[in-house]
Amino acid sequence: MKKPELLVPASSLEVLKTAVIFGADAVYIGGEAFGLRAKAKNFSLPEMEEGIRFAHQHQVKVYVTANILAHNYDLDGVAAYFQEIKGFGVDALIISDPGIFDIAKEVCPDIDIHISTQANNTNYGTFRFWHRMGAKRAVCARELSLPEISQIRREIPKDMEIEVFVHGAMCISYSGRCLLSSFLAGRDANHGACTHPCRWNYAVMEEKRPGEYFPVYENDRGTYIFNSKDLCMIEYIPQLLEAGIDSFKIEGRMKTALYVATVARTYRKAIDDCLESREKYQGNLDWYREQIASCTHRRFTTGFFFGKPDQEAQIYGDSTYVKEYTYLGTVEASDTGGLHRIEQRNKFSLGEEIEIMKPDGRNIKARVNRILDEKGNLMDSAPHPKQKLWIDLGQGLDQYDILRRQE
Repeated sequence: MKKPELLVPASSLEVLKTAVIFGADAVYIGGEAFGLRAKAKNFSLPEMEEGIRFAHQHQVKVYVTANILAHNYDLDGVAAYFQEIKGFGVDALIISDPGIFDIAKEVCPDIDIHISTQANNTNYGTFRFWHRMGAKRAVCARELSLPEISQIRREIPKDMEIEVFVHGAMCISYSGRCLLSSFLAGRDANHGACTHPCRWNYAVMEEKRPGEYFPVYENDRGTYIFNSKDLCMIEYIPQLLEAGIDSFKIEGRMKTALYVATVARTYRKAIDDCLESREKYQGNLDWYREQIASCTHRRFTTGFFFGKPDQEAQIYGDSTYVKEYTYLGTVEASDTGGLHRIEQRNKFSLGEEIEIMKPDGRNIKARVNRILDEKGNLMDSAPHPKQKLWIDLGQGLDQYDILRRQE
């Protein structure tokens, strides 16, 4: 079995660097336009250029999303955007719209094109079509089972790559093509402005169909009828490898550095362990489960991989996340006196026990011995978000180590 690519999302330059250090083979990012995560921080052109340079220094690829469903007024802007980024060293563009595809071929003929899941890639004929058009890869629709993916692999040219989502949020609509947000909030999901109405609380009443009962409510306040569990395939890495998938994709271009570090590190180790030996992978299953469960998530499902999901794939009672850890910051630098600089993300205090998360899989307990502001003043706590601090944890830290606190 060949080694698949681990493809990890990045919402910002900070998260991109975290993804690279914690095990990604490739990252996918969005610019400030034409991607389907308009509410993410996304990358300015200088940040994109810096991020690509950093990733390439670590032999990691960078893919840029341009996967909106375009209208006439988008096309001139898309061409200008591609013209601006084509010299940055982008490894591939992720596209769903045929019009944008043609523009990319004309403006960026040397950049690979990957066909987004938004294009509804559900059969091998579609993969063959995009291969003839010049695409390097297509992302499977989330509605495919493992046997279907395996058949696609057998029926398409060997140099056409298959990318599959293996972890992250699931969408109630077909491969993300949703009209709810536009209808209910005037925000077009297919232009990157989704308000996630699938996570809202609903009550449904049908008074003109006597005798037809649809049990949609969990209590008197209604139900989260569209709210799916999160996809997690960490326990099925052998089956994914056997299917011949080229790229294992993590969802989450609006997630924190802590989330990305946790998921990337866990899947990195699971893939590498399984390729080394099935026994090693099986022996570490509890560790994978524990690590994946430690990052913020809804509850897990295997999606469509083993057949059409039933009602157990939905969460009807609430829309809250399971959260076991809080992100405190990432180590940016160290001095010779045992102090380490971070940009604080959540409050922590002197004497508190926290955890150092290492890219190699170690989680080290530590106590906060000192907190200093940028002027060297001692502090009892770090209450201000994004404040630059120097901290002493009584041990050496490495750049890009993640600091977190168990809840």
